Amino acid sequence: MEIEKNERINSLFEFYQPLLTEKQNQYLELYYADDFSLGEIAENFHVSRQAVYDNIKRTEKILEDYEAKLHLDAEFQVRNKQADEIQRYVKQHYPNDRQLNELVGHLENLEEE
Repeated sequence: MEIEKNERINSLFEFYQPLLTEKQNQYLELYYADDFSLGEIAENFHVSRQAVYDNIKRTEKILEDYEAKLHLDAEFQVRNKQADEIQRYVKQHYPNDRQLNELVGHLENLEEE
């Protein structure tokens, strides 16, 4: 469960990071990406552990609210799944069509950019 939550927040963070404040960005980056503890973050920012916890929880809610309104992550997941299915189909049915395989590969790369 914890890993799934971390993946979810990191995914939402990738899409909505520019909409967050500098402090929200820093706290989430340290907590989720760099695996800092609440205490370590609190020490770095000279605030209480509770202040860090509250900020992270508020920011998680903000990210979920953005996703509920904009659906960027959900739409990305659907497109990615569809692109994977296309790639599997092309490799299975047209393995020797170099141009088609390159086009599908390019499609995959677009999703990752």
